[in-house]
Amino acid sequence: MRYALLALVLLLAACSAAPAPAEVRAGWRSSEAQLLDRHGTVIQQSRIDTNQRRLAWTPLDAISPELRAAVIAAEDRRFYTHHGVDWTALATALRDTLGGDPRGGSTLSMQLGSLLEPGDRPSGMRSPWQKLAQMVTALGLERRWRKHEIIEAYLNLAPWRGELVGIDAASRILFGKSPARLDRNESLLLASLLRAPNASAERVAGRACALGRQLGWLRDCVTVRALALARLHGPGQTVDAPRLAPELIAQLAPAAGARVLTTLDGRLQAAVRQQLTLQLAQLAGRNVRDGAAVIIDNASGDILAWVGNPGAGSGAAFVDGVIAPRQAGSTLKPLLYALAIEQGLLTAASPLADTPVALTTSAGQYVPQNYDRRFRGPVSVRTALAASLNIPAVRAQMLVGLEPFHQRLNDLGLSLPLPAAHYGHGLALGSAEVRLIDLANAYRALANAGRLRPWRLTPTTPSAPGQTLISPAASWIIADILADPLARASGFGLDSPLATARWAAVKTGTSKDMRDNWAIGFNGRYTVGVWVGNADGEAMWDVSGVSGAAPAWRAIMDLLPGTDAPAMPADVVRQAIHFMPAIEAPRTEYFVAGTQRNRIELGKGWAGPSILYPSDGMILALDPDISAGRQQLWLRASDADGLIWQMNGEKLGQARASTAWPLRSGRHTLALLDARGAVRDTVRFEVRGQTGRR
Repeated sequence: MRYALLALVLLLAACSAAPAPAEVRAGWRSSEAQLLDRHGTVIQQSRIDTNQRRLAWTPLDAISPELRAAVIAAEDRRFYTHHGVDWTALATALRDTLGGDPRGGSTLSMQLGSLLEPGDRPSGMRSPWQKLAQMVTALGLERRWRKHEIIEAYLNLAPWRGELVGIDAASRILFGKSPARLDRNESLLLASLLRAPNASAERVAGRACALGRQLGWLRDCVTVRALALARLHGPGQTVDAPRLAPELIAQLAPAAGARVLTTLDGRLQAAVRQQLTLQLAQLAGRNVRDGAAVIIDNASGDILAWVGNPGAGSGAAFVDGVIAPRQAGSTLKPLLYALAIEQGLLTAASPLADTPVALTTSAGQYVPQNYDRRFRGPVSVRTALAASLNIPAVRAQMLVGLEPFHQRLNDLGLSLPLPAAHYGHGLALGSAEVRLIDLANAYRALANAGRLRPWRLTPTTPSAPGQTLISPAASWIIADILADPLARASGFGLDSPLATARWAAVKTGTSKDMRDNWAIGFNGRYTVGVWVGNADGEAMWDVSGVSGAAPAWRAIMDLLPGTDAPAMPADVVRQAIHFMPAIEAPRTEYFVAGTQRNRIELGKGWAGPSILYPSDGMILALDPDISAGRQQLWLRASDADGLIWQMNGEKLGQARASTAWPLRSGRHTLALLDARGAVRDTVRFEVRGQTGRR
């Protein structure tokens, strides 16, 4: 009586403690995480839990009937007739155990009860009390669950082989197919794994053959044995899952089983990855292996595409180029000129000297050069920025000041970790390292009338009002320059990847030693940023911004709806201008109200002939290991027809072409003389060191 009462109490407890089928399904956690695009489509699936491999919960009607039949035949032949405990099977198991052949006699309901137990499950044979508890749990399950719910849960919770838990993982990893497509031979092997998931392939094949004969499915075991050896010994199959945004798993860090809704557009994400892959293939012969690209919605800050590294040949495949700091190159110039225009120091028509300059620093002299090693003399800000001239940018930074420019870049979210003095004059030319996502968002501020707002990857991230950091007028003028094909023609030509069918503002950049290529630009709705290079820092071979990143940028822009040019702000004035002397053709220019002029006159120091090289104050050094006759200084001048070089009072000859002068130690004065002997320009420079061997 006492034992009967105890059994009744245990049964009632088991009935009340048994979870409902819906609770078990809801508690299932895949070892994978999924990222969904803004439309709810899965675009990325990655494994998070490395202890077990679990995929999706599979409904019973999506599981092969052959597998169900094989599992029931192997594990619980009277499954549909008992109420949780098969007393006949238990008696047989007890007889065999006493005869030296241990058997469990557990039904599928009893095994499911064990799978639902929290914590560690006992391995090997259970004690009588554990067996009793298992039986009571099974009886409780049968009172609350239907048979099809029990078999469904069992197939999803059972360990199959190694780390594989659940029929979806077992079917896809072992056989490369969904559970619904399992055939008889595959079903026999899977059913034979349940009793000993990690048994040898030969042993599993033997069980499968016996089971197949029992079911009348097999005449011989040749096929099943070959399948067992191939699938249980060979490498697992790759799970066929979307892999369009692997970089964002690290960025968003989802938990196992999570389904994270992102702001990405799956169509654009796939297209951007493809375009970047195609461009890298085009550049493979120039030692380019990696690239990255982003698309940002200007209004919301939503990231519509984020490709951190599509390079199949990458030496650093796990580096996300969207967030990896790289040297900015010329992409910082628009932000510099915007600050100068905003402060009233320059206008789009202001002339800047594209002539040699040597700047003294604590580390020696800094002598910036243009990309093509040419000097153009005086040029307007519009031409200097659109053609990406380096020397005028350095002069603009000298006007603005290093500290204010450094602060502006930090305010725009570029987060320069070192003080301004560390970057020095090279900051204007992009010596600082920045992240692609931050640089693109700073350009998005230009597109949004100077207002900086955060970007976001998930729609649940609250929007922030942002802050206007660049005046709307300066932002508009810079955008107009970056969209001006005629202004950039001297540097890039009229037919380049920067020339889009609809209005777009764009800037390229190339870092020192051609390690990084950039193309960042925007239209009225979207900002697109592209970087190409090598994630390990190796230099590319003869690749500029217009040949490296720009073609991919143009291809991505072509994926997006075009827009018209933004409306001109009220405080921007349109003005017809001409230059005196005519360094550039007359044109219509745009000014911040109050700074407009119709005539741009070059001062006395600008007009007429000038010495381009060497620059005034330059310090040169002799190399003692090079013979004196091979160390020369090439003298260059502009507008020098009919003029004569004079060095230290000694005439050297005509100045119309570059002239070689043998270097000599000491301080020197170089002058340009006209036919009457009048000095038209003069510079002083110094040569230090010992004369080389002869």
